[in-house]
Amino acid sequence: MLTVSDLSEEMGLSLVAGHSAACAPIRWVHITELADPTPWLSGGELVLTTGMALRTDGELREYVRCLAAHDLAGLGFGTGFDHASLPAALVDEAHSLAFPLFEVPYELPFIALTEKAFIRLVNEGYEALQRSGEIHKRLERIVLEERGLDELVRALATTVDASVAVLDSSGAVLACSPAGAGVAEDATTLPVPTRGPGAYGAWLSATPQAGELGDFERLILQQAATVVALELMRRRVVRDTERRLAGDVLAEALSGALEARELESRLGAFGVGGQAAVLVFEVDDSAAAESVLDRALADAGAPALVAARGALLCAVVDSGSLDPLALATSARAALAERDPAARAAASRSGPVAALRKAFHEARCALEASALAANGDGPPEVASYRDLGAFQLILSLQDDEALRLYCDSVLGPLEHANGKGLGGGELERSLEAFIEHNGQWESAARELFCHRHTLRYRIRRIEELTGRDLTCSRDRIEFWLALRGRELVR
Repeated sequence: MLTVSDLSEEMGLSLVAGHSAACAPIRWVHITELADPTPWLSGGELVLTTGMALRTDGELREYVRCLAAHDLAGLGFGTGFDHASLPAALVDEAHSLAFPLFEVPYELPFIALTEKAFIRLVNEGYEALQRSGEIHKRLERIVLEERGLDELVRALATTVDASVAVLDSSGAVLACSPAGAGVAEDATTLPVPTRGPGAYGAWLSATPQAGELGDFERLILQQAATVVALELMRRRVVRDTERRLAGDVLAEALSGALEARELESRLGAFGVGGQAAVLVFEVDDSAAAESVLDRALADAGAPALVAARGALLCAVVDSGSLDPLALATSARAALAERDPAARAAASRSGPVAALRKAFHEARCALEASALAANGDGPPEVASYRDLGAFQLILSLQDDEALRLYCDSVLGPLEHANGKGLGGGELERSLEAFIEHNGQWESAARELFCHRHTLRYRIRRIEELTGRDLTCSRDRIEFWLALRGRELVR
């Protein structure tokens, strides 16, 4: 760092004023004969002048005051031109303001001073770039070695001697060093580009341990913002890959196609052992809620596979020593911070071989509790105790027997679909009609069709199945078949 004291000493010149402030760094050297050069200066420059435009004591004093007020590094005053020696008024004002001042004799051209200063500044800039490049490589190596965001932030905090934090777009702290340091009001904060040009998904903040951040530390932070962006993108890729894998494993587990040993092996990769339970959550945005649910279960010490299943957010948790209902309750509380209407349900703990049944138990409990609540009161966490009529279907141990029953009731509608009679629409219309308790208007609104269209479909269902939907017994059979079909698909 080149200072006024260093430059004057190297050139064999003596300071005549401002010794206490002569350690300030020189940002640049500027030669001027203007009476007020400050409009063209940005601060930190060393000014060299012969004082041609400064004739009176008042002008000399005002000149020093202008330079000092503009935070310039100092003044080198050339003698032997318009002024044979340093003017007394100039020296006196520099003394009063503690502003660095030295004399440049006629024999020493200004170019000698500028060359010396520029060589030092260029060398210092080159050394700073070399050092910053080495630091940048060290930070990059942390990312490439997958040592994590916490390690990256710790290394950066040590380098710039500051408290460093990385925040997400909502202001939540993703990592900080020292731990728990947070973000101070006077922190230097830089955007971290993670979502394309001009889009910022995170922020890098640094608060110096003492004083202010220097130019070099600010350069390091600017370079580090790119490295932090790379680490965040790496984390996102890993997270997206894990989510896809979790979704695939969940789909295979619920399909019933995996043998118990294979299923245990797949779930073991997520920390789920021989005993498991299924938690299901109804939230507005299941994709956004996945990370919240992940953190909540991790905080509760529950290894889990978290993935979306249709409109539901699901978690297969290791329940060897944990209560599934208590886990679902704490997880719902975390989700409710963003989605107060979030609903949850938990299955009983059981062997992973019965995972498919556990999923349907939790899903049916959620549906049954929603019907019972009918939109009234705060959402509760449901369990097998809330299954109601679903308990009858779930208690059937023979899937084939349940499939035969469903086929006997709904088979004619599926055959109608094969004959071009719209069996899929008939089943959807039947379910909406039953769920809306035979209310034509509300059921038609859900199906986005006219009530006369719905009446035609219901008559067609009655013709194909030989059942009468005004009969309570037939409605019950249809409802059981529709719910049972969901379990055996």
